[in-house]
Amino acid sequence: MATANDRAVLQTIFNPSTPFGDIPRLDEEEDAQEEVEIFGTEVLEQVRDLELQGISAAESGDVSRALERFSEAICLLPERASGYNNRAQALRLQGDVAGALQDLDTAIRLSQGRGCAARQSLVQRGLIHRLQGHEEEARWDFERAARLGSAFARRQLVLLNPYAALCNQMLCEMLGRLCNPGNIQSE
Repeated sequence: MATANDRAVLQTIFNPSTPFGDIPRLDEEEDAQEEVEIFGTEVLEQVRDLELQGISAAESGDVSRALERFSEAICLLPERASGYNNRAQALRLQGDVAGALQDLDTAIRLSQGRGCAARQSLVQRGLIHRLQGHEEEARWDFERAARLGSAFARRQLVLLNPYAALCNQMLCEMLGRLCNPGNIQSE
């Protein structure tokens, strides 16, 4: 059986755009069992199938079709957080950041801040806040996502820390000097 680190490495190889350490389906078994108890097997399978179709459409560049599939999934189970998280990604790809933030807020509320959908939604919302220059909101989301197990969120928190950034910069400069001693300029 593969360890969590093995799965993280494989995830990075096969899906290089996924943050390292954030492994989809790692904690899904627990979430999946809870969802079956809440929503029932039949409609949940339909919704999951629609979401997979949406993900496939988004990956092939058909964002409009992806949005349709995610919206269909949401219509079938409007109280399930995952559909909103997925649709938020498609909305963001389409340039509708306000719509994406609204769906992420809904996903976080529906998930009650727990589980895979909450973690992914918090990371995604944190990234949007960071891109918009809202560092405190980003920090808050990354802290919550890190508490839910997101290694990517933990790394983002380090990057948001100005002292850590300065230390990283100095460390990179020192390593550069060690690796390329011929490039050191005399002062």
